[in-house]
Amino acid sequence: MWISRDLENTLREISRQRPALVLTGCRQAGKTSLLQQVFPGHGYISLDLPSIAEEAEEAGGQFLRKHLPPLIIDEIQHAPKLLRYLKRTIDENRDKTGLYCLTGSQKFPLMEGISESLAGRVAVIECQSLSAKELECWRQSSIEGELLLDLIFKGGYPELHAKGLEPERFFSDYLATYLERDVRQVIQVRSLRDFDRFMRLAAIRSGHLLSANSFASDLGLSPNTVKSWLSVLQASNIIYLLEPYYRNLGKRLVKTPKLYFLDTGLACFLAGIRSQGDLERSALLGALFETHVLGQMVRWHSNRGRRPLLCFYRDHEGHEIDFVIPIGEKLKLFECKWSESPPDVPKGFEEITALVGEKNILSRSVITPTRGYRGLTSRDLILDDSIELKSLEI
Repeated sequence: MWISRDLENTLREISRQRPALVLTGCRQAGKTSLLQQVFPGHGYISLDLPSIAEEAEEAGGQFLRKHLPPLIIDEIQHAPKLLRYLKRTIDENRDKTGLYCLTGSQKFPLMEGISESLAGRVAVIECQSLSAKELECWRQSSIEGELLLDLIFKGGYPELHAKGLEPERFFSDYLATYLERDVRQVIQVRSLRDFDRFMRLAAIRSGHLLSANSFASDLGLSPNTVKSWLSVLQASNIIYLLEPYYRNLGKRLVKTPKLYFLDTGLACFLAGIRSQGDLERSALLGALFETHVLGQMVRWHSNRGRRPLLCFYRDHEGHEIDFVIPIGEKLKLFECKWSESPPDVPKGFEEITALVGEKNILSRSVITPTRGYRGLTSRDLILDDSIELKSLEI
């Protein structure tokens, strides 16, 4: 059963403007199905099969003559030399748009090849797993209360919801595939057991400041190894590193990024949470709710073909704001609380207002899981489209 994606209109619009587009994202986010749904008249070829990837790599010109545009080419990173032939075909047809749709799950080799061969010729778009808004439209019911807990526990991978799969089995298979196919190919991890332990520790620390030295100490690894592995998770759209806001505010502020998983279902599985009840009783619930909100913010931007302009605020006295959105020189402030009655004015709001001035604060919002508090709820989030305020349901 197809679940409509907010990214569909963005893909159509970009395809009308550019000769090619590249859709990146983690495995099982629904990239291939999405392109086939949006562009039913396109041909399709997957480079996942070694024999087809070898043909595309070794005889790119012949391959493109056999598979004419408009064409969807799946997992393009398996044939990086093909990108040079795509460049030539695009240059010979510069007035044509919508020639090629490419997908890739390994951003490191994919983006390296694109920057060398297709710079200025393609639009790069990220596909995330399902947003709460997409699931809400599909289910035709509001995601709050028990349904919100269920979404945080299961996450947004489309197959989980469309086919009603059991989360533990799905994520177990997902990790086996991810570890074997992507991690070994990209960084050639010697010990998959160490990498698995590393991912589980990262999940437990979702929503916290990132310390490579702390990871290294806890896992018995070198800091450089930890940094390399974090880069792989980030490039695979498994984690998101949220940078701090410290422009013009002096050196008193923390400059370390915060680590978040982009899918709370995967984070829950890695953290050992095996049921919705486990999640409700878990000490990680607050951090996972914050992770959920960050994920919805990222999805809102990605589904419009934009880079998220998000950061957080924290000073060395521990005053913090979960999310800060800069709009020019002005700021929007968001605090997440898994509580119906959080403090009226979070201390971080007062601190940053004192630093930047009241005139530079556009809004202050507290996001909670229910409507029992006068602030925002987990379904109402103020973001903006350019400068205009819009309502975003999460």
